[in-house]
Amino acid sequence: MSLPEPLGLQRGQVLVVPYDPRWPGLFDEAAVQLRALLGSGILDVQHVGSTAVPGLCAKPILDVLVSVRDFAVAREMIPQLATLGYEFRPDEEIPDRHYFRRPPGGELRTHHLSLSEPGSRHHTVTLAFRDALRRNPGLAAAYARLKLELARRFPFDRPAYIEGKSQFVRDALASSAP
Repeated sequence: MSLPEPLGLQRGQVLVVPYDPRWPGLFDEAAVQLRALLGSGILDVQHVGSTAVPGLCAKPILDVLVSVRDFAVAREMIPQLATLGYEFRPDEEIPDRHYFRRPPGGELRTHHLSLSEPGSRHHTVTLAFRDALRRNPGLAAAYARLKLELARRFPFDRPAYIEGKSQFVRDALASSAP
């Protein structure tokens, strides 16, 4: 019996699945591709989001954070990223990141990619929340319960799912701040 595909979620669907030990390897593959393509144009590539937390259930979409020197100049990477199948989504609600999804068009999403500068709010919050979940198994378990409940309640309402997690994320960041 073969395992189901480790990544892929229909557009508009909210589905939280058990942790898949293949996720880190898939991130490593994506990071190698990004580093080879973008080279010295980037500072770092980080695995973020729930798929980056060992043992945590997640939507089966890989979240990748690419650190860039200059946010404005990073827009010049859009054509290069398109060669790897990343579609630029310019009308995003987060002002200090350039957001891409993969594959372009279509109904199935496998990767979310963000370009942002170290020190920007998006960059800082994204890494801080991932690290808080990695350090604190109790926090990760509470987050898992919340995500599963929200996915059950809002299986086709991504904005409601995201909003339902917002206070938890804010509280976790506030309690883990130095």
